[in-house]
Amino acid sequence: MTSFSCSSNVSVTLLISVCVSASIIASAGNFYQDFDITWGDGRAQILNNGELLTLSLDKASGSGFQSKNEFLFGKIGMQLKLVPGNSAGTVTAYYLRSEGSAWDEIDFEFLGNLSGDPYILHTNVFSLGKGDREQQFYLWFDPTADFHTYSILWNPQRIIFSVDGTPIREFKNLESMGVPFPKNQPMRIQSSLWNADDWATRGGLVKTDWSQAPFTATYRNFSADACIRSSGQSSVCNSNSPAANNNNAWLSEELDSTAQERLKWVQKNYMIYNYCSDTKRFPQGLPPECAANNTS
Repeated sequence: MTSFSCSSNVSVTLLISVCVSASIIASAGNFYQDFDITWGDGRAQILNNGELLTLSLDKASGSGFQSKNEFLFGKIGMQLKLVPGNSAGTVTAYYLRSEGSAWDEIDFEFLGNLSGDPYILHTNVFSLGKGDREQQFYLWFDPTADFHTYSILWNPQRIIFSVDGTPIREFKNLESMGVPFPKNQPMRIQSSLWNADDWATRGGLVKTDWSQAPFTATYRNFSADACIRSSGQSSVCNSNSPAANNNNAWLSEELDSTAQERLKWVQKNYMIYNYCSDTKRFPQGLPPECAANNTS
């Protein structure tokens, strides 16, 4: 069994891949404290005493960062201001990912646009190295004009993608139907800004205009209520501890009726691609989770 222990602001329990916490406190993070810049040769910068992080892309390279900690379940949020102007060909990716060839992953990807055209928000869920669960959305605001909060709720029952508190997608744990669900592998928060003009904008028809470089995305106000992996620690919280309190409500959180209506509103008005409606892609029948996840 993987060992998990309590941090100063996050308490953790892992028992048969189910996390139960005794006390969890959300806190806005400091980028120096919580993240490592992983690539980019100076194109990623931490500013304002750790309150801001910027990623930049030019013709030579993009850039990226990842969390120092690994998480197994959590409610994780970040505010992003995306690349403004003509960002065609660029992708700003913000996601959770585990290690190894049979990895788990929960994706937000923001596909750049020509000036005046809307960004496309691309989402996906990988289990044991297999994804193919894409849903794409337009946003109901300009994501380059100001910061907006993009969050992932990941608990043993479901994954919920939200934008400014509005749910846009729910992926339920349907292992009883033979659908793999990310629940055993701890994941790091990762983000990158990179050139993907072979596919990102209109299927690769619109290429990156390097005269507009450098392209820059800005991050602030990271927060996490989460089960955090602590290497080198052997203590594991007792799964029978009195953990049913409001501090860890996210571990069993689900969409109430109001949130379900907001989800339906987003999917009706702003969803532009849904793998569960792509019968040409799945001629032998749609994946089994499509009906139960209310995504068809």
